Parts: sequence; structure tokens; C-alpha cells
Amino acid sequence: MTKLNSAKDLAALRERLTTTHKRPDRCVAVCSGTGCLATKAQVCADAFATELQRQGLAGEVELRRTGCYGFCERGPVVVIQPEDVTYLGVKASDAAEIVESTLNQHQVVERLLFKDDHGTRLQHLNDIPFYKYQTRLLLDANTRIDPKRIDDYVANGGYSALSKALFEMKPEEVLAVIKHANLRGRGGGGFPAGTKWETTRKAPGDIKYVLVNADEGDPGAYMDRSLLEGNPHSILEGLIIGAYTIGACEGFIYVRQEYPLAVTNTLIALDQAREYGLLGRNILGSGFDFDVTVHRGAGAFVSGESSALMTAIEGRVGQPRPKYIHTSVKGLFDRPSNLNNVETWANVPLIVNRGSDWFRSMGTENSKGTKIFSLVGKVVNTGLVEVPMGITLRDIVYKIGGGIRGNKKFKAVQTGGPSGGFLPESLLDLPVDFDDLWNNGSMMGSGGMIVLDEDNCMVDSARFYIDFLAHEGCGVCVPCREGLRQSLHILNNIVAGKGREGDIELLEELCDLLTNASRCALGTSASFPVMAALKHYRDEFEAHIRDKRCPARVCADLIQYEIDQQKCVGCPLCAKSCPTKAIHGTPKKPYSIEQSLCIKCGACHQVCPAKVQAVLKVPALAPRATTVS
Repeated sequence: MTKLNSAKDLAALRERLTTTHKRPDRCVAVCSGTGCLATKAQVCADAFATELQRQGLAGEVELRRTGCYGFCERGPVVVIQPEDVTYLGVKASDAAEIVESTLNQHQVVERLLFKDDHGTRLQHLNDIPFYKYQTRLLLDANTRIDPKRIDDYVANGGYSALSKALFEMKPEEVLAVIKHANLRGRGGGGFPAGTKWETTRKAPGDIKYVLVNADEGDPGAYMDRSLLEGNPHSILEGLIIGAYTIGACEGFIYVRQEYPLAVTNTLIALDQAREYGLLGRNILGSGFDFDVTVHRGAGAFVSGESSALMTAIEGRVGQPRPKYIHTSVKGLFDRPSNLNNVETWANVPLIVNRGSDWFRSMGTENSKGTKIFSLVGKVVNTGLVEVPMGITLRDIVYKIGGGIRGNKKFKAVQTGGPSGGFLPESLLDLPVDFDDLWNNGSMMGSGGMIVLDEDNCMVDSARFYIDFLAHEGCGVCVPCREGLRQSLHILNNIVAGKGREGDIELLEELCDLLTNASRCALGTSASFPVMAALKHYRDEFEAHIRDKRCPARVCADLIQYEIDQQKCVGCPLCAKSCPTKAIHGTPKKPYSIEQSLCIKCGACHQVCPAKVQAVLKVPALAPRATTVS
């Protein structure tokens, strides 16, 4: 690589990459994010490399191993460009047929295309409902960029925003653009990024820091991981622009050790940026010096809190500090420090290039732009979705997510990670933005969105999140530590059939304590799951406590599994699945379950849901038994 010493050098490089050194127009893009790698995307990509060579297309068709496409459930995803033919669930054994049919003969492989509800096969990425209703500003680049090649990013306009900021704008002008865009932090709190930048910029002191929060610990969330894996230069460019604006000379990217691919791609991006002179001393000959260090977190959820994250970088246990003075004034090493999450930084180059009015044209009055969610749970289509602020929950769940699996009844959607609340069916038309979610007992959080159906027990779901938070809290402040511990004790008793009158009221008191007396945001918002569950599903708590029954037939101590003697044909499938040998019978005759040996694992129901049922333990209080999944 030749070091770039000016804005002209960068523009000339981009010109070469898009003209004389342009890579082939035709491309086999294989999603190589963590989700697809788990389904053998690497083996699949290797098979394409072999086939392109064997069929004489290696010089005419490029093989590109890209970041996450979002439709993780249907991976590996392969897109043939420029035709935009999209294949789902591709195996290595499909490579020869795809190369022969699509690349040589210009014919699609029908069986690998998406099939809609009417049985129609859809060829193109943006025709698939999962993608059709999204607005992919940040994720779209993942289909065009090899994250390990800085040239791909530069050829697609990368670092043009940095060049614009350094040579055409003063720091005050960049700050004004970010403030006018009303970019709010995508890490959970939704605090205006421009205001935070301004506070850090004005704080006294010559040494200041900018930081990327990639400590993504929410169950079911992987938005930041996918951006770092698929397009690390977009985050780095945003960070450098932020450093220039604030007056920082050093930055840190705090990323979870459990994200090895994100760490690898980020380190490669840093090295390549340094070689090009886009990072380090005298960036692009502008006189601005700035460099970045990657800090690998030890996996503590609480380190996602700003002051705890900074404490961890300092080499101490990640514990939140009382914020009498904000970290933007006195943060890392007691210096002014600006922390934003991955997605927030990735938006910065787009705003600088396209302007604040462009960004403000999307979203609601107080929540602008788009937001990435990890849509998971009981929906047909799961994966990463990027949508404009203000889209309704109904559109996300039913248009993008394809509705509830197995035509089950929607019950709730939980947003905002473990500290978020449950939103019932009556709020499906709620616009998704920072304020509307908060005003209805939930939050945006970093972007987790978990859909629950009729087979989910809301008491057990609330217990799950409180259990997570109780184990992940730092334990320093008594209200949070003991409040969560006692809440978990009560919820454990309720799901075990040991709930007592007054437990609901005691839970409400504990929620009050957590909200008003905890030291950091983890504690003050930890009550959200219980408060929301009590508000919208109080009848389920009462059924567990007063009637000793679980309406959803989930809580093991309140149900038992039985085999329908009328339907059982005497196959040994359920007996073979039972880990405690509790199922007995003779082949071709109905089997039965010895309840004293049954541990309620549900393995028998999983292999034979039509004939093995979960029934309530108190028949007199129970409605007619139905199967559960």
C-alpha cells in the first residue's frame, strides 16, 4: 500500500479502484458473518472458489466473502451480482450447479430461491419480504464489501466523509451538522450524540478520548457484532471524524472477547488504515493525529455501562461509578471521554456526506434515521433488520418477520434487552422510536427484539430476565444487588407453585426500590421486565399464585406430560428420547409416562408433539389440555 498524503491522493485511489483497477462486475458474494459461518459458509465459499476455477471463470467472476446479510436463519446466503439473484440455505454441493446455471447459462436455480406465502419464487434480494420493507443504510454495504479489504470500502465511497471533514469543514461545523441531524445514541439511552460531543469538546483538558462501545451483552442481540464484522471501516471513519470534532488524539474500541471475528476484522481494518495514512500521525497530510486501540472485554454485561467500560479499560474490575460528574467531563483516566456505540459511529460518515437534512427526513419528530434490530423469537423470519424510526411493531413482526410461527397467537414483543419491557398485542401499532417505547414501559436499548407467542409464560419470561440481571450485576450497590436477588427468589417460588398472596405487591415494591435507588442504569431499568409483565399479564401471575397453574403450560412444577392413549401408535420415539427412562410400553401399543421419574424436560413432546401433551397438574382448575411447543 502507498501512503495517502492528501485528499487528492485518496480521490485518485478511488478513481483507480473504480476504473483501471476495477474488479470484475460479476461477483459471487457469500455471506461470511458469524451466523452463516455457523452453517458452513466458509466451506460453501471454498466450493465456489474451486468451481469458478474449474469452469474457467476465475478471472471473470469475483468471489467475495462479505459480512452479515441479516437473514441469518436462512443462511448461508449467496448473492450473484450484478443480477442480484439471491440464494438461501446454500450448501457446498450447490456451488457447481449455481456456477453452471446462473453464471454460465444465466438461469436461476429455482429450489434455492425464497418462496413466499403464495408459493411464488422470488429471485432478487429486495423482492424478498424480509428485505423489501427495510431501509438498509448501514447493513446494505455488507453485500458489496469484503471487510478484510480496505480497497472495497474506499471504492464504495469510504473515507470521503473523513476527507470532507478534515479539509472542507471546521470542527465546529461538523459538530453543528451532527447536532442538527439529531443523531441519538443507538446504545440504549438515546442521548443526543451532538450534545455529548459538544460537552466533551468544551470540557477542560488537553487530552481527550473517544470510545466505541461494542460490549453487546443483551440476549439475542448481535447488531454491533455484525457491523464490526461486515464493515469495520465505517465505524472507524465515524470515530476519526468524532475525534477530529471533539479534539481527541486517542480512541478505544471496547469489544467483547466472545466476538473473535469482529476482533479480527477490526484489527485488520486498523492496520490497513494506518498503512494508507488514514490513521496515526498527520492523517491524509491534514496535521491531525489520531490512533485507536482495541480493548477486549472479559464478557461482563455490566461493562456495557459507560463508566464501568472505562474502568475496565483502565485495567480494573468493570464497575459503574456514581455520575456526579459525567464521563464526558471526567471519564477514562479522569479525562473528558466521549462514548458511543458501534451503530452510532457508523451513522456519522453518512450524515457528514449526505447532510443533516437527509438524515432528518427519516424517522419521527424526536427520533431520526434508521435503527437496526435483531428480530428473534417466535417469528417466521428471524435476523437483523434495519428500519426507519417510527415503523410500527406490527410491520416489523408481520411484514418483515412474516408473522408468528405455526400460526400461533402473538403474545408479546420484548424490546431493549434484559432491561426492556414486554409490549402486548394491544400495542402492536405503536411506533418504534425512543420516546414511544419508553412511555409504554419498554425501551429501544441496543436493539434486541424478541417475539413471544401463546406458548410463552410471562411469569417465567420475567423470571428469565431477572435471573440474567441478578447474575450479571456488579454487586456494588445494595438496592440493585439485593433488589434483584429478592425479586428472583419470589419469581422462582411463583413458577415452582410456591407463590403466596402478597408476592405481587412485594414485587412492585422491589421494582420501586430498583428504579429509585440503584447506582447505574442497569439497576434503574432492571425493574422493567417485571413491571411490564405485571401491568399487561397480571392474570398469569395470579393464576400461578392462587390457582397453582401455568396457563401457558411452561412451568415444570405446575404441569406434567402425558401421552394421549387414543393417538399413540406405539412407536418407541418418545421412549428413546427420554433421558430418565420414564416412558414405558410395548411396540405397537400405547406408551405411558411414569410421573415419578419424569423430570419435565419436554424431550418426548419435542419428538412427538401431536401425541405427547403438557397438561396442568390441577385438572379441576385447568381448561382442556392443548399441545404446546
